[in-house]
Amino acid sequence: MDGTLLRGRSSFPYFALVAFEVGGVLRLLILLLSSPLAGLLYYFVSESAGIQLLIFVTFAGMKVSDVESVARAVLPKFYSEDIHPESWKVFSSCGKRCVLTANPRVMVEPFLKDFLGTDLVLGTEIESYKGRATGFVKKPGVLVGKNKADILIKAFGESKPEIGLGDRHTDFPFLALCKEGYIVPPKPEVKAVTTNKLPKPIIFHDGRLVQKPTPLMSLLILLWIPIGFILACLRIAAGSLLPMPIVYYAFWALGVRVIIKGTPPPPVNKSNNKSGVLFICSHRTLLDPIFLSTALGRPIPAVTYSVSRLSEIISPIKTVRLNRDRGLDATMIKKLLQEGDLAICPEGTTCREPFLLRFSALFAELTDELVPVAMVNKMSMFHGTTARGWKGMDPFYFFMNPSPAYEVTFLNKLPYELTCNAGKSSHEVANYIQRVIASTLSYECTSFTRKDKYRALAGNDGIVVEKPKIKKV
Repeated sequence: MDGTLLRGRSSFPYFALVAFEVGGVLRLLILLLSSPLAGLLYYFVSESAGIQLLIFVTFAGMKVSDVESVARAVLPKFYSEDIHPESWKVFSSCGKRCVLTANPRVMVEPFLKDFLGTDLVLGTEIESYKGRATGFVKKPGVLVGKNKADILIKAFGESKPEIGLGDRHTDFPFLALCKEGYIVPPKPEVKAVTTNKLPKPIIFHDGRLVQKPTPLMSLLILLWIPIGFILACLRIAAGSLLPMPIVYYAFWALGVRVIIKGTPPPPVNKSNNKSGVLFICSHRTLLDPIFLSTALGRPIPAVTYSVSRLSEIISPIKTVRLNRDRGLDATMIKKLLQEGDLAICPEGTTCREPFLLRFSALFAELTDELVPVAMVNKMSMFHGTTARGWKGMDPFYFFMNPSPAYEVTFLNKLPYELTCNAGKSSHEVANYIQRVIASTLSYECTSFTRKDKYRALAGNDGIVVEKPKIKKV
C-alpha cells in the first residue's frame, strides 16, 4: 500500500482518520503525541515496532465494528485520491491482484476489494476480545520483511506471482518470490490517478474531516477545535436568537458567508388566499432551510424526514418531522402552505423509495408554486453532516469551520404545464426538479435513494428513532 500503490509513504493520516472518527478528539491527540516515538521506533529500531505502536494507540478499546464502518465509509475517498499512476498502470493490467500490507487488513480491505477490484488482501490481523480491539496483533505479527514473504508462500503455495511491486528494502524478501520484482522510487511530485479512471466511482462518503489529517494538519485541527467550538456557539446563537432579517448580516460579521444567486420570490400575499411557495432544495446539511431563510430574510418552516431533538431545539425556524409509520399529514401540510411558504430538502430526489414517493406526490398535488433551490456549501476543515455519527452535532461542526460558506441559488418557478395539475405525474415533477438542480450544480443524476446512502455508510435506514412517550398514571 504505502509508497507503492499509494504515493504517500506514511500511513499516519489513515490511522488518524480512524482515531478521530471512532475515538474522537482525545484519541487523535494521543495518536499525535505518540507519533514521534513511533517514528523513532520505525527508523531506528524496526518498522514493525513503529507500526505496532500506531496500531495499539489507534485501536486499543475500539469496537471492531466501528473500525469496519470507518474503513467502509470514510477511508476509501482519501485512499482513492492518492493512487500512484505508474503502480496503478501495472496493478490494473494484471488478471489477478493481491496486496500485501503492514496496515491492518480491517482498514484497507473494503477499499481494495470494492473499489480497486483486488482479489486477495493480506494484511496485519488485529487481536480482539468480545468485539473490541485489544491494540495487539495476531501472529505472525506486523507484516514486514520476512513476515510478508511467509504469508505470500502460505497464500500462493508453490506457484509464483508474475510481478511484485515494493518500495523499500524490507520488501526484498517477498519480491524475491515473484518472477519479476520492481521497486517503486519515491516521487512525491507525481500526480495521483484521477478518480474517474478507477474501476468504481466513490459516490457515498462519510466523515467529519475535509482534509487528510497529516501530522501538521492534525495539530492544526486540535489547536483550532477549542476556538472553533466557541465560535460555533456564537454563530448558532446569532442564527437562533436574532430576527431573521438581520441574521444575514450577523453571519457575515461572524465570518459565515451567505452567497445569494437568482431572484428570490416575494412573500406570499395572504389576503388573496393564494397558496404559499414550496421551496425544494438540494440537500447538503441540516442547515439547508436555515440558510434558505437567511437568504430570503424571513423564517421558512421546513418539513424534515428525521432530525435530532437538539437540532429542533436550537433551530430558529419551525420544523415538521414526517413519520414513516403514521404517514403524511396532508391537512397539516396544506395548512402550512396556506399560512405561507414552506421548504423541503429531500435526499434521494428521484423518489423511488415508497415513502419518498408518497412524500413527492403529496406536495406535488397540494401546490403548483414549486421553486427549486440549488444549495452548495463550502468547508475547509469539518464536514457539517454525517450518516454514522450523532446528527445533533452537525450544526456545530459546520459552524466550527474558520470561514464556512453557503451558496443559495433560486431557480425559476416550475411552469404550470410541468405541474401535477397540468397532468404530469409526481414522478415526472420530482425527476424534472432533480435534473434542473443537478444541471445547475454540474452534478450527475443517479437513482440512489436516501436509504441507499445510509445503508452504504451506516448500515441502517437513516431514521432518528423517537423514544416512546411514557404516560403518567
